[in-house]
Amino acid sequence: MIKRVAFDHAWLPYVLVAPQLAITIAFFFWPAGQALFQSVLIEDAFGLSSKFVWFENFERVFGDPNYLNAAGVTAVFASCVTVASLSIGLLFAVMADRVVRARHAYQTFLIWPYAVAPAVAGVLWGFLFNPTVGIISWILKQSGYNWNYLLDGDQAMFLIVLASVWNRVPYNFLFFLAGLQSIPKSLIEAAAIDGAGPGRRFWTIVFPLLSPTAFFLMVVTIIYTFFETFSVVHAVTGGGPGKATEILVFKVYSDSFRALDLGGSAAQSVVLMAIVVSLTVVQFRYIERRVHY
Repeated sequence: MIKRVAFDHAWLPYVLVAPQLAITIAFFFWPAGQALFQSVLIEDAFGLSSKFVWFENFERVFGDPNYLNAAGVTAVFASCVTVASLSIGLLFAVMADRVVRARHAYQTFLIWPYAVAPAVAGVLWGFLFNPTVGIISWILKQSGYNWNYLLDGDQAMFLIVLASVWNRVPYNFLFFLAGLQSIPKSLIEAAAIDGAGPGRRFWTIVFPLLSPTAFFLMVVTIIYTFFETFSVVHAVTGGGPGKATEILVFKVYSDSFRALDLGGSAAQSVVLMAIVVSLTVVQFRYIERRVHY
């Protein structure tokens, strides 16, 4: 028998969800609708005139080599950040879960970077690796390595990946640690008594029980790499050098606020939204099958 909550008044549930619905409509559905509407228009820079052009903006977007380059850069960037942040977060969680003395101090230190805004994280790592005054770049030069991310696209990509991973690892660490602490210790002890080593216990017991947490973190981390890393790219490289770090969300900003191509940037935002929604659906459709609840 399924228990359902009963309200004294039929209108009360609608009143309770009204604030959240209003926020969702104001900050998601309304901007998304505006983007869809603007994506089929060509507007002047001041918004004084517009022309309905159907799908010409999308044709220009998919025929633009710079956009295709940005899509490839985004794929590499998102893959690196997702894999690295999840792996490091899981590693730190496993190590912190084994600490007995001063465990709260370790956990606090590992959580601190999450309090730093992505833009500030980008400025911090950009300063450390600055070719002129950065301490890490000075150490690299003393070691004989020529470091200048302002001229080398691979170095610039490494730097924004590093800054994004550093800012994201604490979030993944928190969830992995909570998942580890929710696993009954009796299961681990029983496997140890049966002769299973640490590695076998982790991959056959711990990791399958962590799969719901890992699946959730993979979904939200991919969304993070597509949207929230804009400030890191903007603060560190500005999409350069030579568009080597121009991810899709930064290209939307660049074409909109710099090139003043309102219709084209709206079409790009619609495509970006479709990509993220499609990736999320694919993950829930195929990857969730391997999750053990």
